Amino acid sequence: MGSSCPCFGSRKKGKEKSVKRRDEENKNLKSVKNTNDVSESSPGNGPEENPVEEGESSHKARIFTFRELATATKSFRDETFIGQGGFGIVYKGIIRENQVVAVKRLDTTGVQGEKEFLVEVLMLSLLRHPNLVSMIGYCAEGDQRLLVYEYMALGSLESHLHDVSPDEEPLDWNTRMIIACGSAKGLHYLHDEAKPSVIYRDLKASNILLDEDFHPKLSDFGLAKFGPTGDQSYVATRVMGTQGYCAPEYATSGKLTKRSDIYSFGVVLLELITGRKAYDDKRGPEKLLVDWARPMLRDKRSFPRLVDPGLKGKYPGSCLAMVIELTAMCLREEPRQRPNAGDIVAALEFLSSKQYSPKVLNTVNNRTEMESGETPNETRAILPKESVRERAVAEAKLWGETWRQRRQSEQNSPKEPHIGL
Repeated sequence: MGSSCPCFGSRKKGKEKSVKRRDEENKNLKSVKNTNDVSESSPGNGPEENPVEEGESSHKARIFTFRELATATKSFRDETFIGQGGFGIVYKGIIRENQVVAVKRLDTTGVQGEKEFLVEVLMLSLLRHPNLVSMIGYCAEGDQRLLVYEYMALGSLESHLHDVSPDEEPLDWNTRMIIACGSAKGLHYLHDEAKPSVIYRDLKASNILLDEDFHPKLSDFGLAKFGPTGDQSYVATRVMGTQGYCAPEYATSGKLTKRSDIYSFGVVLLELITGRKAYDDKRGPEKLLVDWARPMLRDKRSFPRLVDPGLKGKYPGSCLAMVIELTAMCLREEPRQRPNAGDIVAALEFLSSKQYSPKVLNTVNNRTEMESGETPNETRAILPKESVRERAVAEAKLWGETWRQRRQSEQNSPKEPHIGL
């Protein structure tokens, strides 16, 4: 649950709030307590306005007292500390019936404020999906602002990619593909299945949480926006996000679209492939991952250079090319040429179904045979029937051809006056 900040510069919070604004916030919080409704906004507005009626998909959140959550976290002791982000500190707690939860406590001096707290309560009261973290409840007692979520035992994707100790094994290829696919499903739900649609605006490795089976769930919806309505093709808003993940057109214009999220997802894919951070000051001229990788994304001969050294060559070379091709599509500078979330899910479902399993190679004349196009350290299973192998190759070719046709179609289609969704 990492911090969020403007793409350029730091986000400032006023030292004091006016009495009028405080009254408005308390009024909004009271409304949430009474109805747990989610509000719909017009383009450019946050979801804290214009409440809509509660539907079947909404989830009534439990209201906690501060004393309950203090007891659950042992008075917020260091031993219950999980992590810290822009919202504040996250603690592990145990509520009644021995349910383990994560408790996120607002830091009143932090970069995210009460508006984001309210947005997140409202969003998660409506949004329910296996690949989104579930909110159990919240506390808005006095000046205290806390959120209570389901506990995700393995923490964030960021920690498993970038904070791996020497005695730990990095994520293997299969697990990375499963995480990518599950995250894409969560994004697809926000973009195409939630009513109204939602633009996440803060997709990054630290906001993808993992349960004990590495099942991924998107978290932290304080910056989320409802999608455009009517004739509008974008939401005009203040530029917010995390450095290294912001789509270039959004960073320069403030015009937010679903394709902005797709770009951020491409950055996450690149992190999964490379094991590098989206932004790393320690790398000097190569601090921005996308800038470093872009030349190699255009040259298939450079694909192996992109791969995380921690994988030690244990990845399928044929699938690697497909994942990199998909990543390059998500990172296109022209938003209209990026795939939508549904197409990404279809592609990653195919790729994650191709489980990589190194096995002993067939030996002929004391010489080990390697499959053409695979990595030097990869071993392959000898398929029982040649037809099985031919079918797998045909599927891969069909997948690539489908993407090439779509790309050609997009490039030949006439330009639209607005950024397409």
